[in-house]
Amino acid sequence: MATIGYFLSSEEHPGSELVKGAVLAERAGFPIAWISDHFHPWLEEQGESAFVWSVLGAIAASTSSLRVTTAVTCPTVRMHPAIVAHAAATTAELFGTVDGRSRFDLGVGSGEALNEQFLGDHWPPPEKRLSILEEAVALIRELWKGETVDHDGEHYVVENARIFTLPSVLPQILVSGFGPKAIEVAARIGDGFITTQPNADDIAAYRKHGGQGPTQAAVKVCWHEDKQQAEKIAFETWRNSFVPGQLAQDLPTPTHFAQASELVTQEMVAEKVTCGNDPEEHVAAVKEYVDAGFDEVYVAQMGPDQEGMIRFYEKEVLPRL
Repeated sequence: MATIGYFLSSEEHPGSELVKGAVLAERAGFPIAWISDHFHPWLEEQGESAFVWSVLGAIAASTSSLRVTTAVTCPTVRMHPAIVAHAAATTAELFGTVDGRSRFDLGVGSGEALNEQFLGDHWPPPEKRLSILEEAVALIRELWKGETVDHDGEHYVVENARIFTLPSVLPQILVSGFGPKAIEVAARIGDGFITTQPNADDIAAYRKHGGQGPTQAAVKVCWHEDKQQAEKIAFETWRNSFVPGQLAQDLPTPTHFAQASELVTQEMVAEKVTCGNDPEEHVAAVKEYVDAGFDEVYVAQMGPDQEGMIRFYEKEVLPRL
């Protein structure tokens, strides 16, 4: 049976609300959580972009058993992999362990221009981004050995670098993958696999290429007592989710995402997103991912009422799952 987790959206909530959400989720019976790592929100309407490493420290201090994974950090352009290795090691030390494993895991991916290109760096094509990610993950693992590292690779140079503060148990590195090449890389370099679609074929491909770790995915919902209001909230805050394919990796600003999603209608969103307060509809949305074979499924609430959604899931949805 899959473990059901909660998704903390850094695009929609300031750091203080993300910490509050993590505490409420833990109390409600969610044992695991995802947290997004963005510099920009996808849309102006989302309105936030808390710095995830500060928020993670506060969550570590405010929870006791909740396991948290970044979904996902791009350790390649905006932040050098050596800095990510340092940040993740400290974060894992702050979280400590539960049941013998780290309470913090590092989810990584090849990123998108929205969050990586604003420093003026060249934005590479997908194949090169995967190559960069592979070297970055290898460098992170090398630094986590706690020894002095000198590295002169294709994409990165590190001289005399050593991470002194390491956790008692290292985090797992889970890799996001969309498409055959990315899934193959995830299987080769990761301790687990992250995606967003309830696609059993993706899990099969990950396993075929040797991936042994847990498979994780997220499902977006919009809980509200008024179904029509929920549909409106989902459309206003997450219509960007319907921007297709490579476009989502290459658009550089929230304005571009707003323009690209102009053809998306509220009716289109309502057809795809579970909205309202029918517990059986929410159970069905989660079960689609469970039935596809995912080990962990994270539920993301669209809109501001995190507390109401968590309370609803605690009483009406989690018991049914």
